[in-house]
Amino acid sequence: MEVRDEDLVKAVKDDWRKANLGARDRALCEFAEKLTRTPGRMSEGDLAPLREAGLDDADILDLTQVVGYFNYINRVADALGVPNEPEWEK
Repeated sequence: MEVRDEDLVKAVKDDWRKANLGARDRALCEFAEKLTRTPGRMSEGDLAPLREAGLDDADILDLTQVVGYFNYINRVADALGVPNEPEWEK
């Protein structure tokens, strides 16, 4: 889903917890943050909010793969000293 609300994009970028997000998007952000910051602490309990927000197993797998891929590719880029895109610095 593409978001055309620049204020929302900025709010999520600044701190998703303070952004005006619905329950589904909050569950996605919470899961993504935990998988990114403390992957060894993930448990079955982390899936419950996603399921409560309407995600099925295929959705959760997709979410996990996207978050995992972004974590992987960012670490590779950081390790190799790849500079950020200029528009990311805004």
